[in-house]
Amino acid sequence: MTHSTLSPIHIIGGGLAGSEAAWQAAQAGVPVILHEMRGVRGTDAHKTDSLAELVCSNSFRSDDATANAVGVIHAEMRLAGSLIMACADRHQVPAGGALAVDRDGFAEAVTAEIARHPLITVVREEVAGLPPEDWDQAIIATGPLTSPDLAEAIRAKTGEDALAFFDAIAPIVHRDSINMDICWYQSRYDKVGPGGTGKDYINCPMDEEQYNAFLDALIAGDSVGFKEWEGTPYFDGCLPIEVMAERGRETLRHGPMKPMGLTNEHNPTVKAYAVVQLRQDNALGTLYNMVGFQTKLKYGAQAEIFRMIPGLENAEFARLGGLHRNTYIHSPTLLDPTLQLKNRPGLRFAGQITGCEGYVESASIGLLAGRFAAAERKGEEISLPPATTALGSLLNHITGGHLVSHDEPGKRSFQPMNINFGLFPELEPGSIVKPEGVKRFRGKDKTVMKRQLVALRALADCKAWLGIA
Repeated sequence: MTHSTLSPIHIIGGGLAGSEAAWQAAQAGVPVILHEMRGVRGTDAHKTDSLAELVCSNSFRSDDATANAVGVIHAEMRLAGSLIMACADRHQVPAGGALAVDRDGFAEAVTAEIARHPLITVVREEVAGLPPEDWDQAIIATGPLTSPDLAEAIRAKTGEDALAFFDAIAPIVHRDSINMDICWYQSRYDKVGPGGTGKDYINCPMDEEQYNAFLDALIAGDSVGFKEWEGTPYFDGCLPIEVMAERGRETLRHGPMKPMGLTNEHNPTVKAYAVVQLRQDNALGTLYNMVGFQTKLKYGAQAEIFRMIPGLENAEFARLGGLHRNTYIHSPTLLDPTLQLKNRPGLRFAGQITGCEGYVESASIGLLAGRFAAAERKGEEISLPPATTALGSLLNHITGGHLVSHDEPGKRSFQPMNINFGLFPELEPGSIVKPEGVKRFRGKDKTVMKRQLVALRALADCKAWLGIA
């Protein structure tokens, strides 16, 4: 079957994800119609009508594919013929080990490449509702600033609780960076919830002096103000931790840091003055979130202040906390492993609206959605990237691998996230071996080696998936 006989795939949204999805599908020989509303209707954040406009930073973050998860996904996308990565590489500006781009040159290059592709047609229009039924293969890639009409249509199709408009995110910590000589596993009052063991939380104890110092640091911490278009969406269910601290010195001790029902197994006779709890965040057990610690503190302040917590002195964060405007769907319950809406075959989602964060993460999910839709259009079997790859681990984060919350029945631990090594499956036992001639092989050295081995495995498995020798 030639491309001239294939019906087009319709893609809504010409950002990073939509542009990449269009490119991948067209490169597979399938016609694409890319619908972009900018040029007809603007957004509160975009300044131009260019495709793939960068609205915040001009950095794609680390380009180190040997020991950084972001660098690994860069490398995998390049292997897969990514348009976004090709244009980023052509318009790179100096940024040390990071990949930063000339934002105007980058967006203009993406726009030009899309415009000259013979199988891509760009239509400047707003798609106010869900794609019509005769668009039997379609991808919604409208990002965190999805238009209100389309957002309402998505909510009507997916359910009242399936679409979020704000992130209220607590920091997420790599399990292997928590000091278990200080912390211990225990649920409050040893309560065994559904699927639980009575030891479902990691507990970090504080004495009175530590608590007061921590409280002072929280209140004095440098926080991020809301942008005008975000409003101030505080409600008591997701108050920033620093706002709670300002409401009184005992507020946190009677809220997320209450010590009741917990006994420190390292020092059973001494009652903690306050306790910070971390709850398992993913099925792999590699990530733990800080319960009740959503925050508007700036990232530097968060890392410094949260490392004051006993047991988290050397904490490595998979993501830091935040509270901001971000329209995204509850993907683990709504999407199948090919990013397809379970209750409407042929309709896929891509980019930030699926619950990933970051430029390359959004583009990578667009890359996968475009490939999946093209394969389906051509009648080919859809091949999922291995879970050991960066692409596969991020896909798994979005479409599965999450825990049902014991505290809020029916809800899951799903929150938007950047790519990080905590999303990758663990290495096989015995993979990390002390190098010959090295006398002291400590935690940090082991962590570096582990990341290097995970990165090597990811790139090898990605090449095999793509059929690259």
